[in-house]
Amino acid sequence: MSGLPLVGGRGPGDILAWRPQGPVSVARYCADALALAAALPPGRYIVNLCEDRYHYAVLLAACALSGRVSLQPSSQSEATLRQLACTYAGALAVTDASTPLPAELPAHPLPALQELAGQPGADVPHIAPDTLVAILFTSGSTGMPQPHAKTWGKLVANGRAEAQALGLLDAPHTLVGTVPAQHSYGFESTFLLALHGGCSFWSGKPFYPQDLADALAAVPHPAMVVTTPYHLASVLASGVALPPVARWLSATAPLDVPLAAQAEAATGAPVHEIYGSTESSQLATRRTAAGAEWTLMPGVRLEQQGDTTWASGGHVEGRVALADILALHEDGRFTLQGRHADMVNLAGKRTSLAYLNHQLRTIPGVQDGAFFLPDEEEAARAGRLVAFAVAPAGERAALLAALRTRIDPIFMPRPLVLVEAIARNATGKIARSTLEALHERWIRNAR
Repeated sequence: MSGLPLVGGRGPGDILAWRPQGPVSVARYCADALALAAALPPGRYIVNLCEDRYHYAVLLAACALSGRVSLQPSSQSEATLRQLACTYAGALAVTDASTPLPAELPAHPLPALQELAGQPGADVPHIAPDTLVAILFTSGSTGMPQPHAKTWGKLVANGRAEAQALGLLDAPHTLVGTVPAQHSYGFESTFLLALHGGCSFWSGKPFYPQDLADALAAVPHPAMVVTTPYHLASVLASGVALPPVARWLSATAPLDVPLAAQAEAATGAPVHEIYGSTESSQLATRRTAAGAEWTLMPGVRLEQQGDTTWASGGHVEGRVALADILALHEDGRFTLQGRHADMVNLAGKRTSLAYLNHQLRTIPGVQDGAFFLPDEEEAARAGRLVAFAVAPAGERAALLAALRTRIDPIFMPRPLVLVEAIARNATGKIARSTLEALHERWIRNAR
């Protein structure tokens, strides 16, 4: 049989997923994917908006097995979905919830899998390594999400590399993810890690601490929680008693060492981080409390030209310039020296201040505007953005309503402050100090 298997390294009877209804075997998953592949309407592109992680996994496999491409927007805002529909002719959105969609993007509710009646077989289907399986998106800095194509061969290698780097090949865990599967981190660490890293995954997406406790109580152990610094801090602050956690995995934003140490002390579980990007895929891991150095995943190479570091080899698609400034060490490890100041990661979703500013400023009646992320400590606690807008004839409620149709809800500003003017420097840029001053003035007036 040519190609690479849909699920690697396991037999038909092994458990791949855990749902509220019970465990799902590899054979059942493959049967569901094949049955759905046969039931999907014609078309090359499918926007995978399924919220249930098992539904998401079945739909992505169905697309790969039927020659379709899974589009995975980083945001589900109306503007983003409309842009997808315009860029990918004939694209269709498949959903398992009442997701609001623009008129340009037809919706196709996910059929009830039990009604498709796929019959489990003895063989796991294979997919050619060069098959284009998914397109992931970043927000970009111009208001246009940037696509990044992923082929099946590289995705298989990605799942294997992460499992090897984390030592999971010989000690599989049950994965409980607080991040969406459509996000590159969730895609790699809850989906690929299960398909090709020997793990199984929980179908839900717990958000609140008690939801996480319930999910951990519903799955076999050992369990690894795939989460973000924001969620980790919320769980620790809540005081909710968790069932045993064997390991924490964090990404989407830098994790403070004190927070990692607090998590390890409270739960007895090591806290690991993943470094990478949508463009490059995952590249390296570290145990946060053990030191600042990152260790590359198998096969990945880094090279530097000036301040730019390029990643290639292993599961990386091509040669990718990284957005961060890295210091490479002689032993092959590296440390992060800086990060693009305008990148924002909240609750597992990523965008840029430039993109948010663009959306705010293009609302009719807005003469100027800017988003502002308070200092890291405050942002970590509040997890909220602030926005300032110059809109002499506008009302705050109307501006918020317009903004809500353009950006993901997680990035909505709290608050949106109307001001008379925002000072710009000689090059037309708004200094961070200007926004800090506006923020401080708003705090004083709000008291």
